[in-house]
Amino acid sequence: MLTRLLLARHGQSVSNAVRRFQGVQDVPLSEIGVRQAEALGAALGRRRLAAIYTSPLQRARRTAEIVAAGLGVAVVSVEALRELSLGEWEGRTVEEIQALPGDPYARWVRDPVAGLPPGGEPLPDVQARVVGALEAIVAAHPNGAEVLVVCHGGVISAFLAHCLGLSLSAIWRVTLSNGSLTEVAPPRVLSVNDTAHLDGLDAPGAAALSP
Repeated sequence: MLTRLLLARHGQSVSNAVRRFQGVQDVPLSEIGVRQAEALGAALGRRRLAAIYTSPLQRARRTAEIVAAGLGVAVVSVEALRELSLGEWEGRTVEEIQALPGDPYARWVRDPVAGLPPGGEPLPDVQARVVGALEAIVAAHPNGAEVLVVCHGGVISAFLAHCLGLSLSAIWRVTLSNGSLTEVAPPRVLSVNDTAHLDGLDAPGAAALSP
């Protein structure tokens, strides 16, 4: 049986709430983000998780800790699951980037490989570290185990592109909401952006285009 990865995007952060790029900035969950994490934990209480892994950034780590609290499963931090760096855009809002000459935000949405923010992490590098980390997790939990991985929109998108054989230029074509679940039994993608458990907690401003 194939190992099943439950890829959860972290709950809404205080930066997501105002459409501010965060990248590798370490910002906390918003109040809505905490409630999304609690809803995610309640939904996952019906699953038999073999392990929980998380990005070290606190918005993901705190989401994982809230989920784990009711499951009795330890949380393991993996550095390679951190979000992609957005360089000079970090700490600025979407509207601020759109107002720059030539609208670099629109260029980045169309082609995030060619439209890389100044000082940002190249997407091929992001994908290489993410795929390596998730393949190692799968290898550590064989025989149909279910493993929760709490991470980021950019991380999940890069892995989906790998599984589906898509160009990295297309990764923003999939919406990944805060608190959503995407299920993959590599290389098979089983479901994407499941938010049924959020029950109205889907938050505006939590678009996948604001890592």
